[in-house]
Amino acid sequence: MKSFKYLTNGLIKENPTFRLLLGMCPTMAVTTAAVNGIGMGLSTTAVLIGSNVAISALRKFIPDSIRIPAFIVIIASFVTIVGMLLKAYIPVLDAALGLYIPLIVVNCIILGRAEAFAFDHTVVESLYDGIGMGLGFTLSLTVLASVREIFGAGTFFGIPLFGDAFEPVTLMILPPGGFIVLGLGIGLVNLITAIRKEREKNKKKAVELKEVKS
Repeated sequence: MKSFKYLTNGLIKENPTFRLLLGMCPTMAVTTAAVNGIGMGLSTTAVLIGSNVAISALRKFIPDSIRIPAFIVIIASFVTIVGMLLKAYIPVLDAALGLYIPLIVVNCIILGRAEAFAFDHTVVESLYDGIGMGLGFTLSLTVLASVREIFGAGTFFGIPLFGDAFEPVTLMILPPGGFIVLGLGIGLVNLITAIRKEREKNKKKAVELKEVKS
């Protein structure tokens, strides 16, 4: 049950993009097309899972005084592997993501989870946390990129959706469009969270009232 909680935390409750506002640099830079969003998200997920598991497994052997340099070395190793795989098998995506693949090394999501979670939890728990946070980040990037691509280019994963009469909203694939879509996404998640909390509060009051009457 606890492992399932770690797995689902990153999707909504502690979503890296919409709740924790982590990894904003790649979020703004690569989400001009849906394929870029899912590509960056899955690449980050692979690094996050690998580094979480490795750091958790080695946590008793890493001196506290050098834990940050050790984290960076471990993370950089997985980033190098992911980068080489992309160059070998998906060169088009590698070219599209460019410098942002190597920069995963200093992505605050990965380093933050290593420091805040993996270094203090078991390998299995760290694995679930890595999967949950990675999928949450991938989902967020894919949603943002899809919205920007649909309105900014009239396509979805490169497939045209509208006729020749469609006029793309160029603003959506420019930096201001990224901030607009991100802000709307954060607002929507906050609204959903507030509604859920209100419902839980009302449900709790109803139960308490029922107990008092009985």
